[in-house]
Amino acid sequence: MQNVERFKMKKFAADAGTLFNRAVQFTEEKLGSAEKTELDAHFENLLQRADKTKLWTERVLRQTEAVLQPNPNIRMEDFFYEKLDKKKRDRNNHQEQLGNAMVDAGNDYGPGTSYGNALVKSGQTQIQIGNTEREFTQATVNNFLQPLKSFLEGDMKTIQKEKKILEVKRLDLDASKNRLRKAKSTASQQQAEADLRVAQAEFDRQAEITKLLLEGVSSAHAHHLRCLNDFIEAQTTYYAQCLKYMQDLQRQLGSSSEGESSYSVGGGNTAPNTLGPGISNNYSTDPMIPSAPPMIQVIAATPNTEKKQARVLYDYDSADSSELSLLADELITVYRLPNLDPDWLMAERGPQKGKVPSTYLEVLE
Repeated sequence: MQNVERFKMKKFAADAGTLFNRAVQFTEEKLGSAEKTELDAHFENLLQRADKTKLWTERVLRQTEAVLQPNPNIRMEDFFYEKLDKKKRDRNNHQEQLGNAMVDAGNDYGPGTSYGNALVKSGQTQIQIGNTEREFTQATVNNFLQPLKSFLEGDMKTIQKEKKILEVKRLDLDASKNRLRKAKSTASQQQAEADLRVAQAEFDRQAEITKLLLEGVSSAHAHHLRCLNDFIEAQTTYYAQCLKYMQDLQRQLGSSSEGESSYSVGGGNTAPNTLGPGISNNYSTDPMIPSAPPMIQVIAATPNTEKKQARVLYDYDSADSSELSLLADELITVYRLPNLDPDWLMAERGPQKGKVPSTYLEVLE
């Protein structure tokens, strides 16, 4: 028992002495009174590359998370759930919240009205976009963020750990060199030389281990490149799907029939429609010329007709392009045509024109 205690005391004293020697060596290096073993240029480049990889991987990771979830409070909440190995709260994203609000508003106004029907359709599209965003977010987490996190928490932590061990071995080596230079007696010189050989061997072995890990950063870069390609592909799919949903919505709302024709400003040619059906890009090819508005069809007033103002009593959805949709309480201009059914009137609202049922109107004298 006494031998064990004595052995522990000797080991403790030796460890304390080693720590003291490291501290002295480190302090003297900072003061410039002790020499420091320098690594070769290739090794230094590997160390710098590893440091840059750690820095930029962490930054790209944080910024990507901010894109997927702009709210920092929610990101912090999700972080704690992840650390506690608990399932994250299932919450609607902003697009889904907007879509639900639009659908509820449209149903409250009445889906049979023009505005209510448009709100419902727009809300359903926003919900579809929200679902697509959810799929994009999940794909990004699985194929891009998770590999980056695994690298930082695995390989990069190992590299940082081995770098610290290498620095310790380097301090031991330089401390042994310093003791050898200061040794005066033959016995102390022999002991210092033996310590130096051991320190040199341990340093060389640790340098080789660290170098192998640092060279493995190239493989990590290649893997991160594949993950980046997966992220860009998911992002491309997400935006393409969103564009398709919006084009479908525009066709449903009848926007494809509006703005189909456009005119050029100052003699310039309008650019061809490359955005697909339902979206008209009415802009000039000259970047200095502002976008041209849709052409407004001007219809001359019918001669010998008495025009009057009328108030709309109820909402009315047009059945075809010859009719005009109405909103309750709006004021429009109406008049009769000789060949028009007596139960119908021609109505004008700004540049829009079409027939409307007279029972939906109160003609103002």
